[in-house]
Amino acid sequence: MADSERRIVEGSALGAQQKKDLLHRLARVEGQLRGVQKLIALADQPGDCDAVAQQMAAARKALDRCFVQLLTGAMRNQSAQARDVDEARASAASLADLLDKFA
Repeated sequence: MADSERRIVEGSALGAQQKKDLLHRLARVEGQLRGVQKLIALADQPGDCDAVAQQMAAARKALDRCFVQLLTGAMRNQSAQARDVDEARASAASLADLLDKFA
């Protein structure tokens, strides 16, 4: 399903623009991974592994950047929507737990 066809739901976790930006980044990562697959399929000489490793590292870094963008977007959105300080703290604690669990 293309981005233009994908229905973006407005919610309290992330704004529509934040979601659109993340989906765009992930589409680029997907393209990088398809490129890595082609490089692996065409690898013929030992030196080809350097190119594959470089592209894998780039894809991994791009995916890590998506993860950071997801969490920072959620922090901004959820803290802006908090009704009071306690709710903002609870939201921050929940996001910190996600960071601790997955980073």
